[in-house]
Amino acid sequence: MRNSRYRSVAPALAEQRQAFRHSVILQRASIRHHAAPGHDAQLLDLSIYGCRIATEASFEANDRLWLRFEGSRPIAATAIWCNGNHIGCRFDAPIEKTLFRTLTLVVD
Repeated sequence: MRNSRYRSVAPALAEQRQAFRHSVILQRASIRHHAAPGHDAQLLDLSIYGCRIATEASFEANDRLWLRFEGSRPIAATAIWCNGNHIGCRFDAPIEKTLFRTLTLVVD
């Protein structure tokens, strides 16, 4: 009887992002380490505080990065997590709202 009882399970961790991630319109990006050549990347989703990037280049969590989206200046960021070819990045400072609007798909 003891083995057939259900054990209590801790609740799943809640989403820890500061802001909802939005789909993007312009997906081309580049990513690089400081003073290194850039690598092609694809911007997958975006908030004003961070983004998710796909690239074939090798990066690790806590790496300092420079990101460049089509039509933007370089943006300083930190890799928070890396999973295969996907990288979750946190920007050093929130990006400008005009750049955010340019890059995101707004659905009414």
